[in-house]
Amino acid sequence: MKTRTILASLVVFLCGAVVGLAAETDLSKFMGTWKLNEGKSKLAPGATKITSVTYATSGDSIKITTDGMDKDGKPTHTEWTGKFDGKDYPATGETEYDSRSYTPASHHSLSMNMKKGGKTVVTGTVNLSSDGKSRTVVTKGSEPSMNNTAVYDKQ
Repeated sequence: MKTRTILASLVVFLCGAVVGLAAETDLSKFMGTWKLNEGKSKLAPGATKITSVTYATSGDSIKITTDGMDKDGKPTHTEWTGKFDGKDYPATGETEYDSRSYTPASHHSLSMNMKKGGKTVVTGTVNLSSDGKSRTVVTKGSEPSMNNTAVYDKQ
């Protein structure tokens, strides 16, 4: 009898954990286009200024497209398609890194890693405001120009 009670309790616990995890990782509020709010952002000298970020579904993956300007004022465009599962997926259009990974940190945030040749060069977080109208991206890297806080408003 004790074994059945323990097993039943374990099943209930695991079902609750799965439901809780599913709710935590529902990051559909990130989808859409986000524009940089320069007045609220703190960008380091020489940083690439990402002025627009778009999250869209692509099959069972997410596609993130960015547009902006490099330190010399030349246009930049990057693309990344992958899942928010912590695995590295290739990124195109960027010279500082060649892959990115995202991991859900909570219902309203992601952790990210950017790598070059398999070595982490930038880490960061993407935090969605509670009302879903803005998001803050904080990055830290090996170069001073990689240490930024960028605030984006949903379009």
